[in-house]
Amino acid sequence: MPYPAPVVFLPGIMGSALRDEYPVAPENVWSVFKAATKNYERITLHPDNLSYEVIEPARVVKDQVFELFYRDLIEELRHNLTPDPDEPVPVYPFAYDWRHPLRTIQEQLGAFIEEVINRTALLRHYHQSGYTARTGKVSLVAHSMGGLIAAGYIEAHGHTCVDRVATLASPFRGSLEAVAKTAIGIGGFTLSSGGSREREAARVTPALYHLLPAFNGAVRADGALSKDIFRPEAWQPGIVQTIGTFIRRFGLKTASPDKQATALLTKMLNEAWRFHQRLERLQLPDPKRWLSIVGVNTPTRLGMTIRPDAAGKPFFELEDPTDEWQAGRKTRSGDGTVPYLGARCSFVPAEQIVCVTPGDFGFFEFRDKLLNELGFHSAIPNMNLVQRLVTSHLLGRRVGKPGGHPSPEIDPASWDPPVPGLVA
Repeated sequence: MPYPAPVVFLPGIMGSALRDEYPVAPENVWSVFKAATKNYERITLHPDNLSYEVIEPARVVKDQVFELFYRDLIEELRHNLTPDPDEPVPVYPFAYDWRHPLRTIQEQLGAFIEEVINRTALLRHYHQSGYTARTGKVSLVAHSMGGLIAAGYIEAHGHTCVDRVATLASPFRGSLEAVAKTAIGIGGFTLSSGGSREREAARVTPALYHLLPAFNGAVRADGALSKDIFRPEAWQPGIVQTIGTFIRRFGLKTASPDKQATALLTKMLNEAWRFHQRLERLQLPDPKRWLSIVGVNTPTRLGMTIRPDAAGKPFFELEDPTDEWQAGRKTRSGDGTVPYLGARCSFVPAEQIVCVTPGDFGFFEFRDKLLNELGFHSAIPNMNLVQRLVTSHLLGRRVGKPGGHPSPEIDPASWDPPVPGLVA
């Protein structure tokens, strides 16, 4: 077929705005940069049913994908994939409610993919090239947590409707920032205040537990304490107590709030662990159709230790950010949010990984402005190099100047890049 598959773009966690549709005039209740629309009380989920909000009546739903993070990438893909302005290659943003379990979101993605295929089949140039609602496919481009949703969808439904995949800085095996977000309210997935309202909302946000670190060496424990962060007994008692206080304030049944808190935390951790195990089982029929772009050469939290407090209970001690990329220990690096080992997964071979660094920003790009405002993890989709890499992968040929670095697991001299000529 002369035209690339239409593209569905998946943002990361907190990469879509949220609005409350209950008011007659719907109200924005969460945005990244506007403090006035970071309304944590209205986006916090109900302890008795995490599908709905704690403050009812309400109907909080996804709004648009955040323009500042993703507009450049989406518009560049639309421009560079299209051979003729009169024959567009569709690139659809997939906004989603990032609070919910990833299995729920992946099924919503499935319905969206079907819609995109049906819409594309109505384009005359695609129809004439043989693209139909029955046989058509899409390609998936995903940033951060969006990559986990894409992988979960493929694990559940296969590649029947998917042509190619490109993931950017996706924490397939997790990030220490998910622990930081739940423990102290500050995490690197988006701008954070560390306030008590933010911590409270984070602790009853199921999706956040899907990002807990699961790579080797991420979590250590002293003495007899458990290092299994997916088990409730490994968690600081203060976190469970905070959830218990939340249940006491807002729950329908206020008897035994601490037991309810443990049960709620257990449910969210079990759901996250099951999803993680599904991704570990995923096998791709053709791994060369999946490009994984990973950010490195930025100080990143690489581990944590669970130590006993004065009462012998678990206490989280997070490591300070570290970067040993230039020192030769290249797997001890990351993008400021996701460690290299957290971005690795079982189903994408190291040969299909292209690493990018802050030094790969072009001379004319607003490098310092982007890094200061967003951090490297969130700035990765804005890099011209990343946009060229994704376009090259989707077209199956190099577009523009080469760039990027092989995985630290690969000998550069023997590396066969995902796209010929992709890397200088």
